[in-house]
Amino acid sequence: MNRYLALFLAIAGLTSLGAQERPGTVFRVKVDMVVLSFTVTDNKGRYITGLKPSDFRILEDGIPQKIDTFIEGSKPPLQVLADGSTRPLITEPGKTRQEGAQPGLESHTDALVGTNVFVLFDTSNYMYRGFVYASDAIADFVRGLDRADSVAVYTFSRNLSRVAPLTQDRNEAIVGLRKAVAGDDAALYNTLLLTLRDAAKVPGRKVIIVFSNGPDNASMVAPDDVRAVAEDEGIPIYVISTSEVNKDPMSASVFKRITQRTGGQAYFAKSWQKQVEAFEAIREALGNSYTVTYYPAPNPNEGYRKITVEIPSDVGKKYRIRARPGYRPRGGF
Repeated sequence: MNRYLALFLAIAGLTSLGAQERPGTVFRVKVDMVVLSFTVTDNKGRYITGLKPSDFRILEDGIPQKIDTFIEGSKPPLQVLADGSTRPLITEPGKTRQEGAQPGLESHTDALVGTNVFVLFDTSNYMYRGFVYASDAIADFVRGLDRADSVAVYTFSRNLSRVAPLTQDRNEAIVGLRKAVAGDDAALYNTLLLTLRDAAKVPGRKVIIVFSNGPDNASMVAPDDVRAVAEDEGIPIYVISTSEVNKDPMSASVFKRITQRTGGQAYFAKSWQKQVEAFEAIREALGNSYTVTYYPAPNPNEGYRKITVEIPSDVGKKYRIRARPGYRPRGGF
């Protein structure tokens, strides 16, 4: 049994998590089309926008990949043709696939419009002091998302609560957020794994934002196992920690490792103002990101595949690209 399956079977059996599943639910993952999101910045950390598909080279284990669709920020997705030119993809429901498009692409097109944002809010006893301020910072972030984005709000202490399912209705998400109640122990990595499972069921672009004080005293899964699942699924994780780096170096190290390996970023923001700034930085990253999809070229490697994103031009070599470094393909279960 592979680690991925074992983790989900283990987490599904944890009735103390309060995760309510429908009888007979089967969770399947099939990695055929790869969705890869990344950001490009200069040496001063400023986002580089306006790049085209032809500016990038995507490789898996050194094997060049053909980009099928290309998205910049919240702009409509583009189909990349064989000659490298692009054309808009049809996104209106009921219309057929454009001639020459990759088979099955039409089922992914609408899903590529906007980002599915999952906010995981720590309501454990570690967060008592800043609970109200944290809730306000999250609400402001939700209000400021692009109108094409969808958002879900989950809270956790020992259990996971899905207080607002994925929706484009900002008021619905905030009403759910305001229903959050303070809990007891923190099972961050258990609940993060459950959030990843929910996000993996949703097609298209997705991201998880964890707002937490840091310590975990109730999980049964290891953070690096959860990180591996996020990396394989291509789901960037951003973390906003209300703890200072030096106060909890162990959690800080884990947060940095999880975010870097998934293409996200960690922020350490003790004050309410710093937390607001961290959310604004994440919103800016989402708005200035690039997303490409591709169907992997033949590759005998059934294990970990290294992804490389390059900008071959002379100026591009000076840019910094933040993306997940790879994934493990699976046939599903």
